[in-house]
Amino acid sequence: MKVLSIAAGFAAAVLMAQPVLAQADDHAGHAGHAGHAAAPAVEGVGVVRAIDAKAGKVTLAHEAIPALKWPPMTMAFKVADPALLKDLGVGTKIRFKLNGQTIVGLTAL
Repeated sequence: MKVLSIAAGFAAAVLMAQPVLAQADDHAGHAGHAGHAAAPAVEGVGVVRAIDAKAGKVTLAHEAIPALKWPPMTMAFKVADPALLKDLGVGTKIRFKLNGQTIVGLTAL
């Protein structure tokens, strides 16, 4: 009976630890969490389709981004610094750097 109680206690401890382990795995790729290394910036090339300076967003029709396994598409991105939008115009082709889904740098081509 004592062995059965010990085995049941061990099984309960293992089951209770699983959500904690799963949560640690889910956040392994997220930058910005304490104790995690920042992910390297990924580069892309695209054409500006829209600018929302008030929201700090730019919509790009970008080429494929192999590092993220993204096909070519059009999507909106937040910018880390609204000043990045200052000299942009619709139709401008740019090279941009992403950290997650935020543009952290860009240059006109």
